[in-house]
Amino acid sequence: MLLLFDIDGTLLVGASRTHAESLLHAVGEVYGVSGLSSAGVEAAGRTDLEIARLILLRQGVSAERIDSGLADLQLATTEQFARRCPPSLVENLVPGVAELLYRLAARPEVVLSLVTGNLEPVARLKLERAGIGTLFERGQGGFGSDSEDRTDLPPIARSRAGDRDSTPYPRERTVVIGDTPRDIDCAQSDSLRCLAVTTGPYAAAELVRADGVARDSGELEALIDEELARAAA
Repeated sequence: MLLLFDIDGTLLVGASRTHAESLLHAVGEVYGVSGLSSAGVEAAGRTDLEIARLILLRQGVSAERIDSGLADLQLATTEQFARRCPPSLVENLVPGVAELLYRLAARPEVVLSLVTGNLEPVARLKLERAGIGTLFERGQGGFGSDSEDRTDLPPIARSRAGDRDSTPYPRERTVVIGDTPRDIDCAQSDSLRCLAVTTGPYAAAELVRADGVARDSGELEALIDEELARAAA
């Protein structure tokens, strides 16, 4: 089974502030706009590039100008985050999640991967500094650098995890794991099952469209076990 994990709010908590500061600084640097603020832009569950676009549109920057700077924005955001990221993010791991990931990685029927709005270099650095980077194979996953639209990311991740004949990993054996309604939306847009966790900014009542909701890593492991049993039946 392919498990597509979100990062912020799902695997890590409290690591997004430095990321947000890096993105905002990069937006100002690339587009020459001062006094930027992300106020009024709900970032949770969005891709980095979508967040940047919404910030810039509120400042009156045209879509054409935004598009022309996106490549430079990705580079600038990556450089800013590399400078600002703490040397260790181990303390930002959701309690129990590292142990859960190691147990899952040891199961031959499980493939660990990612679907995150983070640019890939940002995502990889976060996981590396949290001590879990080796659990997520490079060349796999779907990232905010692959598409501005989060709903595009699960098909990209399934394609990368597919067979050598380019057949995508099957939908019926893929589960998205996240902490926001947008994680649920992106799973359902690809007809995938979704498990939600309340370790991010949303309560269980706001995540009821998921196929299961967990309050902690223990409950999440139980839900994953149920998904594995269902897929094997």
